[in-house]
Amino acid sequence: MSSTIRETDLGTSKITPLPARAAANASMPQVHGIARNPGMRLDLGFMESMRSVNRSALERRVASLTKRRSIKADNQAAWLLRAVACMDLTTLNSNDTEERVRRLCAKAVNPFRRDIAEGLGIAGEKIRPAAVCVYHPFVATAVEALRGSGVHVAAVSTAFPHGLAPLSTRLQEIEASVRDGADEIDVVIPRGLVFGAKWQELYNEIVS
Repeated sequence: MSSTIRETDLGTSKITPLPARAAANASMPQVHGIARNPGMRLDLGFMESMRSVNRSALERRVASLTKRRSIKADNQAAWLLRAVACMDLTTLNSNDTEERVRRLCAKAVNPFRRDIAEGLGIAGEKIRPAAVCVYHPFVATAVEALRGSGVHVAAVSTAFPHGLAPLSTRLQEIEASVRDGADEIDVVIPRGLVFGAKWQELYNEIVS
């Protein structure tokens, strides 16, 4: 989501502009061998426009969601299976252990009981969740347990759930998770910046 990168190493606050958009085949900056998202510019006008929400229209829209036609029969099973492939299996408990993470990874690799898979006619199909999400200390454990499965490892590496650790600490944890093999990082934003409508400050943190 970035069009700028804040260079925090060496304690600097230099802001380096990036292009608003990049061609699909353009060479992107690499971080630990992973291409960085080129992002986009911050549109403060758009953010301010979000303050004006038609609450009555929004509530009517929400109420209508449960009254629309639902998916039935075979199509319903197909969509539920598709939903599994869009899920993250997550364990973010204070008493997490390596063994608990391994069990969750085993569930991700084989999410259906054999009788259910056979009943649905998907025995042998590799229908698995998109990722297993863990705290940073368990990234390496999850990477090893999921090796070759195609299931990604997502790390919550930014002071979950509060996001109030110093930015430098959060960045160091992200870098450590990437080094340990995390495919994705779930970023926790300081919600006080949202409540205070400090969009530029929030943007600068995210692109760091």
